[in-house]
Amino acid sequence: MSDIHSGIGSAENAAPRGIADWLCLAAAPTFALMALLSRLQGGDTAMPCMGASPLAGPILTGMPAMYLLMSAFHLAPWLRVISRR
Repeated sequence: MSDIHSGIGSAENAAPRGIADWLCLAAAPTFALMALLSRLQGGDTAMPCMGASPLAGPILTGMPAMYLLMSAFHLAPWLRVISRR
């Protein structure tokens, strides 16, 4: 593999990689905010993504639940930042 594709010795790859590192930190808070906003707007009745489980209750159904799950799945970059401190 050439140096261009592997990124070895290339200062040009530093800027996009730094942007990507910061951009991945935006996912979890964005999805958490979307969960809050969709819950406040009553978006849980418009599209039930999860079945009508009696254990789930009104908070863990529909779009807010989906956004909370997406937020949880995107916590890895935040956990890496916290673990470095």
